[in-house]
Amino acid sequence: MSVIEHTVQAQLVTRAPESRPLRVLLRYDPRNAFAVSVTFPAPACLDGVEAVWTFSRDLLATGLGLPAGEGDVRLRPAGPHRTALSLHAAEGIALLEVDTPGVRAFLDAAYDCVPQGAERVGSHELDRDLAELLRGV
Repeated sequence: MSVIEHTVQAQLVTRAPESRPLRVLLRYDPRNAFAVSVTFPAPACLDGVEAVWTFSRDLLATGLGLPAGEGDVRLRPAGPHRTALSLHAAEGIALLEVDTPGVRAFLDAAYDCVPQGAERVGSHELDRDLAELLRGV
C-alpha cells in the first residue's frame, strides 16, 4: 500500500474579514491507518518552520459534515465548500478554512486504501507505542 498525499487550498484566518491563502498537504500512511496528517508550510507558521499536525482520520471525515473534536483539533462545516479547522496550541489558536471537495477527494482515496473498520494495529506497533507512552514511568 502506498502513502496518499493531496494538496488542498486553505485560508489562514487572521482577522475578520482578512485571511491569507495557503496550500496544505494532507497525508495518509496506511501503516498508521487511523491517522492523517496536515503539513503547513513554513511561511504560515509563527516560528518559520514547517508544522505537521496528526489526528484521527475519522475526526477529519466527521468534521466535514458536523462539528467534531473537543481537544487540540476541531472541525466544523463553514459553508458548502469550506471546512473550518481550528488548531489549539500553547502559542494560541490557528483557524483555517480548507477546501471541502479537496478534503473529500483525499479521504475517498484514504478509505479506498484502508476501508473504515479494516484498520489494524499490529502487535509490534502496539508494543512500540506502549513502550513510548510508558517511558520513564
